[in-house]
Amino acid sequence: MPQEKQKEWAREWEDFKYKPEELSFLFSEWIYPNRLEHFRGLRVLDAGCGHGHMARLVAPLAREVVGLDLNTVDIAKHETEGLPNVRIVEGDVAEARFPEPFDCAYCIGVIHHTDDPDISFENLKKNVRPGGRVIVWAYSWEGNFLNRALLEPAKRAFLRRWPHSLLRALAWILTAALYPMIWTIYLLPLRPILPFYDYFANFRRLSFNHNFLNVFDKLNAPRTHFISREQIARWFNDADFSDVHISSYKGVSWRGSGTRR
Repeated sequence: MPQEKQKEWAREWEDFKYKPEELSFLFSEWIYPNRLEHFRGLRVLDAGCGHGHMARLVAPLAREVVGLDLNTVDIAKHETEGLPNVRIVEGDVAEARFPEPFDCAYCIGVIHHTDDPDISFENLKKNVRPGGRVIVWAYSWEGNFLNRALLEPAKRAFLRRWPHSLLRALAWILTAALYPMIWTIYLLPLRPILPFYDYFANFRRLSFNHNFLNVFDKLNAPRTHFISREQIARWFNDADFSDVHISSYKGVSWRGSGTRR
């Protein structure tokens, strides 16, 4: 069954934009151990391209970048305007198929927001040629107990019904409230007892506006699945992939990649 369009994503990317220098270092960490240079000369699928930021980052190296998104096509087209090797198409990550397979497909921060991440990954894999590379970055089950136990129930109970402006105001307040802790308690060597210890280290590297986007994104996302280590290992199984890499990122997400057999 096709995933329904979700207006929340278009509103988010109308309001927010990554700084290129911040996206560059984050994207490099999210796709690790793959590097930007690995996209050189390849036909690449950006699955769930959102604003089009990452397509812009990959375009100078790739032969072609196809950005796929269900909700933000007009925004991504505007953001990638003037890049002749970038094409933006509307479609569902779980169902879209292309006549020519890709050399590489990445799905960064998106697959956990789809209706069924298992089906989405299977379709992502089918769009990549044998010998091609599949790369995902997804929220992990491990390390996200507070999000699963508190934030997601709150979204279902009332946050989903809040107007956009009120949700944005709440995100700004929460972001500002985090800063005193992040620059005091979270500087102490208390990793074993403080939740999100490594994750909040990134807050100190990024601008307030980026952290504001990060918080808003978690409040705004209509649906979030948290992917377990077992689940992502099942995706990148030995029968379907070689040269597999799976690692935790900041204790709250998974980086996974492999070469399709």
